[in-house]
This record gives sequence, structure tokens and C-alpha cells, in this order.
Amino acid sequence: MQDFDPVFGIEVHVELNTKTKMFCGCANEFGAEPNTQVCPVCLGLPGSMPVTNEKAVESAIRLGLALGCSIRESSRFARKNYFYPDLAKDYQISQYDEPTCYEGSLEVVLDDGTVVEVGIERAHMEEDAGKNTHVGGSGGIQGASHSLVDYNRGGVPLVEIVTKPITGMGARTAEVARAYVATIRDIVRGLGISDGRMDQGSVRADVNLSLRPKAPAGEDQDAVPFGKRSETKNVNSLRAIEKAIHFEAGRQAALLSAGQPVVQETRHWHEDTEETTPGRSKEEAEDYRYFPEPDLLPVEPSREWVEELRATIPEHPAKMRARLKDEWGFSDLEMRDVVAADAVPLLVATVGAGASPQSARKWWMGELARTANEQGVALDSLAVTPVDVAELQGLVDSGRLNDKLARQALAGVLAGEGSPTAVVEARGLEIVSDDSALEKAVDDALAAQPDVLAKIQDGKVQAAGAIVGAVMKATRGQADAGRVREIILRRAGVEG
Repeated sequence: MQDFDPVFGIEVHVELNTKTKMFCGCANEFGAEPNTQVCPVCLGLPGSMPVTNEKAVESAIRLGLALGCSIRESSRFARKNYFYPDLAKDYQISQYDEPTCYEGSLEVVLDDGTVVEVGIERAHMEEDAGKNTHVGGSGGIQGASHSLVDYNRGGVPLVEIVTKPITGMGARTAEVARAYVATIRDIVRGLGISDGRMDQGSVRADVNLSLRPKAPAGEDQDAVPFGKRSETKNVNSLRAIEKAIHFEAGRQAALLSAGQPVVQETRHWHEDTEETTPGRSKEEAEDYRYFPEPDLLPVEPSREWVEELRATIPEHPAKMRARLKDEWGFSDLEMRDVVAADAVPLLVATVGAGASPQSARKWWMGELARTANEQGVALDSLAVTPVDVAELQGLVDSGRLNDKLARQALAGVLAGEGSPTAVVEARGLEIVSDDSALEKAVDDALAAQPDVLAKIQDGKVQAAGAIVGAVMKATRGQADAGRVREIILRRAGVEG
């Protein structure tokens, strides 16, 4: 790699969370039974007529504005013609020479604070294709005995964000690519236009990479032409984006160093082997035989509407994180851990529900992160809400629970037993603070260990810990430990 300069570009596909599909009234919901959310329009049956989803247009414009794009006063849809089993009508309604959003830029902040500006060529609207499931072999297309097609996803509203070529990143190429896609994901979540779930395909990336020789010392690297590129399709995790770039850079460098050509093609990423394999030779625009979609009117947003939408754009994710770090009083390491766990929105919502930032971080980054890791699921998919966490901490702050009892209550919430308060009442978890009950428990413990009382009276106050432990055991951890200690010392006639 020391002899080459990587050049890369990324096409990020964002599925919009509109209630219905892009050009028909079918439900836009993830996880339904295969081929149950289809109609003549999204299947492209003869005589069916598409109608543009206004909410999808609004979402696309808001995303374009968040990416610093210009919004075209009149844009149109086109038919992108190609055959693939998951494309029922053999063409995809997309935008070609007149995308709605164009010429933008996005600041990407790396972990060490370095800011990289990524140029955005376009962000255009289109419909998604269906989904192929390959049966047999390792689950990929290679070695499969047959494939099944689910057309539920066909017609789902998409925005495809295409970067300009990104150069000069050198050894940080994969890091920049990961940070860029993470920033896009954070933006669409902040806008509320997509759930950003990469594991479900709501955000996925096609990664284009090529290598060019490094210019001799003193010569302009920008004068060296780009090499042939590969396009690794449908990469659906931040980690996989980094791994795919590392693999492709190494593969291409090995070919070029051996005097062999790099073939311009699409490639498939394999999570199990962390390798890419060839797909098909990469088509150029003319191969798709684009022509204007005759059944749809141009998209012509008024300037007034665009400015209204501009006013709804939230602050840049990196700036928001920097502000929250200061407001919450987190250290750099604490904030990095929260960001890495994709927990910022959860903490924001938990603090908004009344918890302190540190208590919100304690629960989400502690007990809940451990549970999510054990179950192999995302943190935000656990059966607990920020409101639940804030309510749980409120029970601790009010003295009704200690941390041990709060963890038991949280387990009940995760098990579907109801809110924290409901679980506490149903399980009888509340701290015992009634003095008469505590005094009886202390007297029973002292009677069982009379030598301890003598030690305390002799000045060995730390011996009270044994009695505290016995009382906590007898009350199943529900006694107020501080109050128990006070009673013990009073019984011994010792001041605490």
C-alpha cells in the first residue's frame, strides 16, 4: 500500500420511514410475511399508475438540506432499466440527470477530532428493489442451490446519497469512510426520516474504491489519474465498511504490484470470511438506458416550502455530541463509549424524561449494555424505554430502591412484567425502612452473634458490618443499610 493512493466514494441508501411506499399505497413496514405488502403498482403490472409520495419528497428535501445540498426547482423521475430477479418490472423508478438535491458537503469528525469535509454530488429519490434470499451454501449467492424473492421491499422510498471522489486520506481511508456513514446514519435519525437500522437494511452502503500510484516527490498527486474501481455492494455495518475497504485496498495493491489489471466490477462482501468476491462487470449509465418516467409529473417544490423545511433541520451530530458532552460533564472517554455504543439518542431521551446524565449513562452503558451484548442485539432494541430507565432511577433517588433491588426491577421490566413501579409492587422489592421491622431484624442478628456486639462496644465499629450483612440477607437485600447500621450502633451504645 505504501506505493498507492486510495481514492474512494460511497453511495449510501437510506430507506425512508413513510407509512406507505414511494409510488403506491402499500404499507412500508419491516418484517411482514414475504410478499404480503405488494400491489399491481409496485409489481409493475400492466395498466397500473404510480403516484409520488409527498411525505417521501419532504423527507428527501430535508435530508438534502442537512447535507448542505442545493434543491432543484424542478426535477423529474426516470426509468433505470435492468433485469434482476428482485426487480419485478425490470426497471427502477429513480432520478438521473435532474436529482432533487445536488452539490452539497458534509463535515465528518473523526475520533481524534480531525474534521474531514466530504463533497456530496447528489442525493436523489428512488424506489427500493425486493430482497433475494439465497438458500444453501453459506447463505450468499455463491454455492446457493436456489433463491427466494420477497417483493415487500420493492417500492419502499429511498434516498441515495452519492459522494464526490474522496482523495488524500491515505491510511485513514477506512476510518473516514466509517465516520462518514455513521454521520449519515445519525443525521437521518435526528431528522426522524429513518430508523437508521443498518442490520435491517434501512441504511446500507456501496463502497467504491480504486488505487492510483503515488506521484513522485515534488509532483502533484491530483495530476495522477484514478485507477479502475471496484464497488462492494450493500455493506450493512460500520465495521464491515472498514473491513471491506482494507480488504479491497490490499487485493488491488497486490494485483497492481504484480502487473495485473484491476477489473471494474461489483463485488459481494462476506461477513464470515471478511472478503469480497466478484459480482458482475460494472455497468455505466448508458447501459441502463435511462429515459424520463412518462407516468409521473416533475417534482417542483416551492421556495417557501423549502425554507420552511430548512427551519426543521437539527444541528450537526458532531456539534450536538460536543455540546452534550459539556452539558453532561462527561469525560472524553465516557462520551466516546456512549457514541461507540450508539447510545446518544437513548441518553438524550432518558435525561429528557428526568434522569441525571450520569445515572442515564450508568444504566445504559452498564446493566443494559451487558444484557444487549449477552442477547446479541442492539441496545435500542431491548424491551426497555428511556422513560422506564428514568422512572427506575427516580425510585432509587426517592429511597424506595437500592441499586441491587433496582437491577431486579430492571430484570422484570426486560421480562415484560410492566413498568419499574409495577414490577416493584408486584415483586415486593421496595426497601424496608420501617424502624420496628429493622429493629427486630437487628435484634435477631445480634442474638445470633453475641460476640459481635461485644466487639462493637470495645470500639471495633467495623464489626457492625457482619450484622448489617445478616440483616440484609434476612430481608432479601431490602433493608436500608444505612439505617440498619445506625440501629446497630445505638443498640451497642456507640456513636457512629
